[in-house]
Amino acid sequence: MTVTTSPQGAAPGAAAADPYAAAPGAATPAAGAGAPGRPAPAGRSRLARRLSDTPGRLALATVVAVVASIGLGALGFVAGIGQSGALDDVRTDAAQLVGTQELRNDLVSADATATNAFLVGGLEPAEARARYEDAMTSAAQAVPRLAAGAPEDTGLQSVSGAIQEYAGLVESARANNRQGFPVGAAYLDQASATLRSGTLPTLDEVAGQTAQRVEDGQSSVAFTQALLALVWLGLVGLVGVQVWLARRTHRVLNVRLVLGTAVALVGAVVVTAAVVGGNGVARGVNDGPYGAVVTSSQALAQATDAKSMESFTLIKRGSGQAYENRFVACTDTSALTPEQLADEAFAEALAVCPLSAAEILDQATADGQLAGSSSTLLGQWVAEHQEIRALDDGGEWEDAVAAATASGEGTAAAAFDAFAEQVRDDITASGQEVDQRLGSASGTSATAAWVALLAGLIAAVLAASGLNVRMKEYR
Repeated sequence: MTVTTSPQGAAPGAAAADPYAAAPGAATPAAGAGAPGRPAPAGRSRLARRLSDTPGRLALATVVAVVASIGLGALGFVAGIGQSGALDDVRTDAAQLVGTQELRNDLVSADATATNAFLVGGLEPAEARARYEDAMTSAAQAVPRLAAGAPEDTGLQSVSGAIQEYAGLVESARANNRQGFPVGAAYLDQASATLRSGTLPTLDEVAGQTAQRVEDGQSSVAFTQALLALVWLGLVGLVGVQVWLARRTHRVLNVRLVLGTAVALVGAVVVTAAVVGGNGVARGVNDGPYGAVVTSSQALAQATDAKSMESFTLIKRGSGQAYENRFVACTDTSALTPEQLADEAFAEALAVCPLSAAEILDQATADGQLAGSSSTLLGQWVAEHQEIRALDDGGEWEDAVAAATASGEGTAAAAFDAFAEQVRDDITASGQEVDQRLGSASGTSATAAWVALLAGLIAAVLAASGLNVRMKEYR
């Protein structure tokens, strides 16, 4: 007969104790973790256990490769589209600046024409009247177009009323001048003063704001290059996965992963070339045709303003030295001595024109923005003006007026028209070049953005499928 005994102290009827049972509080080995019967280290996370074997590390490598590929494509897309938008903003603001300067020049040109026609007395020449009306019509049509494309806080909204006020004063001057009333000169003087004290400073302020927006846009174009470092970091991640896989599996190449890396490389190269090239285009435009547009417009504005001063000097008949000072300050001060430049009589004129048209054009020519023909034509017109001044200073006022109002070859008017036409041609050509180059660069950046995004997605798919092949070997 066999007798079964229980451990001492066990309750009657209790089952026999398992000598291999874990003590109370001891960790129970997780199924499939470690060697059979060997408990896993206390506190070890499930993720750490998962990554302790090759399949887990392959899964992590897949995540890294996919994230790197998608990140490369997404950041490349953001860089390309961001630069495209910045280039479009620069392009729009540059056109807005050109339009604002053209509006200013139209108004100054209208004033110069009206002032010169006033010298004739009686009914002004039909040609002069037509030029005045063309300039005023162009200015009136430009205001709403420019206002529509400008921020709401600019002063363009007030310019339209100021133009109408100026036109009314000019009409009063014409009406009195036709009848021989001296008060006509006072109306003309008031019209010109209103234009120069209110409208032109407003337009100069608007132009300054627009130029600042152009500068800010160019900074944004340059900033997008910073994203390229992150684009290439994604490519580094893909290469790192490829190197790790080769060492882990002792196989040199994973065809799909290599193809994915190559596709990502193409996307990175394309978007980098487009973004860096777009930034180069923006810098080249700023130093070249855009600079030519700005300097040419400034020089034309100075010279056209001086044209009005030439007429006002004659209208004042001996008391117009302040107008002549302004003419010299706005056109060419190279013939003046240091003593003359330091004279208090020139202080006000130099405040209005700190740089003369000749200085502006000469600097633009030295910088390679202009060919120099406009500077030559400006010099020829200034020489004609000096002959007019010689007649007036010699007591031959009538002859001076005749010389100032004459038209045809060899006259001061013809010399000024040749200069103005050359400058306007320079502005038009340079403006078209700005628009074309920035537009082309913007389109290239936008296309490169989509190429980078597509390359990133393709690379992600190829990398995932390539690593999945390796994972299947462990199943």
